[in-house]
Amino acid sequence: MASVDECRQALRDLAARLDANADKVRERIDLDRTLACRITDLDTAFHGRLAGGRLVDLTDGDDPKAKIALSTTGDDLLALVRGELDVTRAVASRRVSIKANPFDLMKLRKLL
Repeated sequence: MASVDECRQALRDLAARLDANADKVRERIDLDRTLACRITDLDTAFHGRLAGGRLVDLTDGDDPKAKIALSTTGDDLLALVRGELDVTRAVASRRVSIKANPFDLMKLRKLL
């Protein structure tokens, strides 16, 4: 089972990867939204903001008002970030839940 520290590091790794590709992504995706990532099996959460193709202001704790909310287990979060779990299949199988408006979901899909 993944730990809170491993989940935090996975999100930092994702942020670094998005940062490295931000110039390419920014031209295709106009998305500036708050984001909450809830880790269900660890009863913890992280939040930040997607802006300009980057994941910024990442910190511990939930944001109940986040425009995009992702809920999953720690192991599935690690698998998603490592590329071992396809986000579309994970959502279809209910291993991952993403709550956002439909237009944001389409933009988010391009980002991931």
